[in-house]
Amino acid sequence: MSALFPTYPEGLIRPQKGKGSWLWDEQGKRYLDFTSGIGVCQLGHVPEEVKQKVIEQLEQLWHTSNLFHIEPQEQLANELTEISGLHYTFFANSGAEANEAAIKLARRYQQKVKKTKKYQIITFEQSFHGRTLATLTATGQEKVKEGFDPLPTGFISVPYGELDALKEALTEETAAIMLEVIQGEGGVLPADATWLVEIEKLAKENDVLLIIDEVQTGIGRTGEWFGFQHYPIQPDVITIAKGLGSGFPIGAMLGHEKTKEAFSLGSHGSTFGGNFTVTTAGLATIQTMKEKKILEHVQLMGTYLKEQLEKKLSHYPAFIEIRGKGLMLGIEWNKPVVDIIPMAKEQGLLVLQAGPNVVRLLPPLNITIEELNQGIEKIESTIKQWLDKKNVV
Repeated sequence: MSALFPTYPEGLIRPQKGKGSWLWDEQGKRYLDFTSGIGVCQLGHVPEEVKQKVIEQLEQLWHTSNLFHIEPQEQLANELTEISGLHYTFFANSGAEANEAAIKLARRYQQKVKKTKKYQIITFEQSFHGRTLATLTATGQEKVKEGFDPLPTGFISVPYGELDALKEALTEETAAIMLEVIQGEGGVLPADATWLVEIEKLAKENDVLLIIDEVQTGIGRTGEWFGFQHYPIQPDVITIAKGLGSGFPIGAMLGHEKTKEAFSLGSHGSTFGGNFTVTTAGLATIQTMKEKKILEHVQLMGTYLKEQLEKKLSHYPAFIEIRGKGLMLGIEWNKPVVDIIPMAKEQGLLVLQAGPNVVRLLPPLNITIEELNQGIEKIESTIKQWLDKKNVV
């Protein structure tokens, strides 16, 4: 009998070893991993460059708290502001904590810097922002909120992609608009560029902060450092986590120059956030991605993967579309895909769901063309087996 709370389903496999794009179970069976720890292992499992830097740091110092100067934290903050175009960084332990920081920053910016009483955060239906009380309230999915009443006040969700609903929701109490440019958990749904431009315009006209949740889209997943960089917009705040530390738990919130005063001395903090170990991992991850030109590789591999899957799957009547950017893709079908996950596992491939009808693919960003071809073959074989079982040609 397990001593763990049953908050997760039974594990797909019992992984014993990982390297690159592959995981091995306790029987020694090898699996091609198109989950990357839910978009965390950008450079695959146990990347050598990150491993060596972390080992060096572990020999020196692990943790002091933020009452001390942490050199790799400063260096990583500089890297992140350079690649994002923003100006300041706050380090946390997860995406939910990064989003909590963004919510707090928005309220404090409006109340302490702008001297208003604004506090409300507008988010979007089918979004996902975390599991803390504030971030699950911000999330536009009712299933994550069940049983947690009373929820914090100050959040409203409107339909994703609709401008009129957003305009109606804007009031004198609105502090920020918070969104994902590609909704990951909501079904791998990319935003319309015109809609995003209009949102940025509305935010500026109403002196409302624009917060982009880049927890899943950030750190190269879409072929740019951040998902918003595919669009002609510049957010006031972004949040990141997942892919930043190659598996070490780290999150970050980045803010524009104008938000600096909102997070003044003592206004927010974290005991573990940005310690020596995790920021060393983050720094090594970013530097390795730069040295190996990972963004260009993601653009090529993402285009190839999408084209090949469309070629092989689009003739099935149950197929709807493939959407996403870079190596963050969703394959939508006209029926629930829950059976595909274990079937793919039997083929030696690990994949995810994103909503009831979408298979989500998040392979490592440095995956090879040979590994992609193996994955494509396994996906096609799995889909044929799945549809044959359901008597769909």
